[in-house]
Amino acid sequence: MNVIWRTLLVILAARRALRREGPVDPAAIGRLRVTTLPTDIDVLRHMNNGRYLSLFDLGRWDLLTRSGLADAMRAHGWYAVVSSETVTFRKSLGLWQRFTIETRFIGHDDRALYMEHRAIVDGEVYARAIIRARMLKRSGGTLSHDELFAAVGRPEGLPDVPEWVHEWAAASALPSTRRPAPSIWD
Repeated sequence: MNVIWRTLLVILAARRALRREGPVDPAAIGRLRVTTLPTDIDVLRHMNNGRYLSLFDLGRWDLLTRSGLADAMRAHGWYAVVSSETVTFRKSLGLWQRFTIETRFIGHDDRALYMEHRAIVDGEVYARAIIRARMLKRSGGTLSHDELFAAVGRPEGLPDVPEWVHEWAAASALPSTRRPAPSIWD
């Protein structure tokens, strides 16, 4: 099943849970059970490394929808774009293997929101990703955290973003879209 269909199913299920159970705290850990499908597998018969990030998107959609943030973003014409991500692998996921995607906000700085995703099997971390996302306005420009928190409230209990995440974000940043970024190999 292509990821777009999985995404739509996750959003529909999350909207149903939001109506039935009410919103979850944005600082909560979202958990989503998934199965490694044939379309997720590479020639080495384990989940393709690129597919982890695509499936971690499902965890983001689930948490954003169940917390009510997706509705607030849609109502205000806001959207998030991933500006950086890093993933670390520990063990492989095989065909038809069930696992849980755990998702949580790990904080923000003056320019971005940070999330962590984990692929979990029987309580054990198989892979982890850190995502840095910018909030943008459909009308143009970047959404400030003051605007975001004024509209949706500031989540309580967000952990501090670890210092290494700030260092990683700075080290992996590309120039602004307003500055040149020529492809020159050292």
